[in-house]
Amino acid sequence: MSAPAAAAPAGDPALIVYDGDCIFCQNYVRFFRLRETVGPVELIDARSGDPRVRQYQRDYDLNEGMLFVHKGQVHYGDEAVHMLAMLSSSSNLFAWANRHLFSHRWIARAAYPLLKAGRRATLKVRGKGLIPADLQAPAPATE
Repeated sequence: MSAPAAAAPAGDPALIVYDGDCIFCQNYVRFFRLRETVGPVELIDARSGDPRVRQYQRDYDLNEGMLFVHKGQVHYGDEAVHMLAMLSSSSNLFAWANRHLFSHRWIARAAYPLLKAGRRATLKVRGKGLIPADLQAPAPATE
């Protein structure tokens, strides 16, 4: 689902918002060679407290999907994986395999629930919880 809501201006660097406690997510975003094809890319751990995470969590559940923001468009979940595959270079074996698999929209859509299940299982095994829901709203003011 592409959406202009909470999108970065078109001239900003591309953003990838992912779960930093998920070892698969960490490695997945590190292996992309996006700078070669889209220019500057900023990786944002959804658990980092970055104010942009709160902004995106108003519209997107980051426990259900990662975000890729490029040219003012927000790509979420399987669409993010599909767009990342389409835009990444094929300069290493991972990038080549990822591009050839997930550049097919139907494969990205079919595989994404498995990727999410793998993330949840990995978090559980590592004793980590989901991304806290309290990131969705500003902390209440104290007097």
